Amino acid sequence: MLGIEYPIFQGPFGGRLSSAELVAAVSNAGGLGGYGAYTLTPQEIIEVDQEIKAATAKPYNINLWVSDTDATNGTVTEARYEEVKAFFRPYFEETNIPFPEKPAPFKSRFENQVEVILDVRPKVFSFVFGIPSADILEQCRKRGIITAGAATTLDEAIALENAGIDLIIASGFEAGGHRPSFLSATELSFTGTFVLVQLIREKVKTPVIAAGGIANGKGIAAAMTLGASAAQVGTAFLVCDESNALPVHRQMLLSDAAKYTTLSKAYTGRLGRGLANRITRETGNEAPYLPFPLQSTFMSSLRSAAVQQQKWDMVYFWGGQIAPVLKHTKASKLMQSLIEETSACFSELKA
Repeated sequence: MLGIEYPIFQGPFGGRLSSAELVAAVSNAGGLGGYGAYTLTPQEIIEVDQEIKAATAKPYNINLWVSDTDATNGTVTEARYEEVKAFFRPYFEETNIPFPEKPAPFKSRFENQVEVILDVRPKVFSFVFGIPSADILEQCRKRGIITAGAATTLDEAIALENAGIDLIIASGFEAGGHRPSFLSATELSFTGTFVLVQLIREKVKTPVIAAGGIANGKGIAAAMTLGASAAQVGTAFLVCDESNALPVHRQMLLSDAAKYTTLSKAYTGRLGRGLANRITRETGNEAPYLPFPLQSTFMSSLRSAAVQQQKWDMVYFWGGQIAPVLKHTKASKLMQSLIEETSACFSELKA
């Protein structure tokens, strides 16, 4: 369906952690590179697409967020802002930076971003946090763009199939980054990858891609043995030199700190998995936060100051539960290892 040699997807990282270099490295090695573009302007998506096309002639994936705001009318009340400001005051004072102004109203960018996707025509258009309109999906079909939607529950997978999505990415709660739930509360989407794959395969006919907690050939072989048609690998590619993660982010994922991940709303307002730190431990998920993405805007200056001052216990480094087993820092070496290990696993089964 995709025209790729190996059933290996590279997780499309948001927050400008993706890079055209990483996408090309994975696609050129026979997998499907992925670029998370939800924070980019339409013009930036065009430029990134040009970079990718210049680096590979192979298929690749561009990812967007269908629902990119939780803020009513794009904003928040003064009372809520003051509550959040008071709660986070100690951290801003510790880094000796001024409080940010109340975030400006946020207007969804998805519709304008999708127009670009339809123009540049990546082989795969993947999305999280919902399902695009029937018109958008029909436009994708007319242009030969394969659609892939993320499901964190069986109900979401059924909804994706009913909408005519080509591929379902079964996103287990082990995965790094945000929990892309869209039918019910994120807190109800804590099913592990391998259970989720089996539940979905039992009820839907659409091909399933397993995502979350997979970083080596054994994980890929296990996912496919349970019925997945492919596996999506995220954190293992994030630590590669070709990703756009900060060097310290990659170092942290390869350190003992990677043993301790947590799901937190503290940095964005939406629940996501990263390395536990002082702020995630002290705030908890019942603390006052601004709705996504206003919390991201509010925390951006604190994060920048913490990075500049090397206060790493105040920086949230995205990463999945599988991080402690990571060892490769070059995308080509990781791909080679994934291919060889997966092949060896199936050879042993046949023997």
